[in-house]
Amino acid sequence: MLNIYFSNKIKDEKVGYSTLILVRGAVRTTLLTEGYYGDAEVSVTFCDDEYIRKLNKQFRDIDSATDVLSFPLNDFGRGVAQDDVALGDIVISLEHARRQAEEFGHSVEREIAFLTAHSMLHLLGYDHELSDEDDKIMRKRQNAVMDRMGLSVKK
Repeated sequence: MLNIYFSNKIKDEKVGYSTLILVRGAVRTTLLTEGYYGDAEVSVTFCDDEYIRKLNKQFRDIDSATDVLSFPLNDFGRGVAQDDVALGDIVISLEHARRQAEEFGHSVEREIAFLTAHSMLHLLGYDHELSDEDDKIMRKRQNAVMDRMGLSVKK
């Protein structure tokens, strides 16, 4: 069983059902790609740049907006094989995602799926900021998830 708790912190904007289904698919696909078949809980919050900037400042001491933040609840390292785990929280700035989608020349849906997969990998113990090797490993895993979803970037 996969439980995803959604929250919307954007004033005057409703997050559509298709976005919720997309994020759910990206969470599930990331878990399956990583060989995680147990029960899991994840919280996903949609927000704007102002909201995520405040979180980024509070938790990372970086006073700027970012696209996605991950808050893992466990420290079990890469390649988790456990089950029945509350994995953590994902916070996605839809404002940032829209800008990045335009900048990279792909759909907003593709960007949201990518940010979700990226964040899920953080919840599963990956960290691209540790070293160049860790960055390569995480990029490879992200690409595997996006390929499996049929959302890989055409080269």
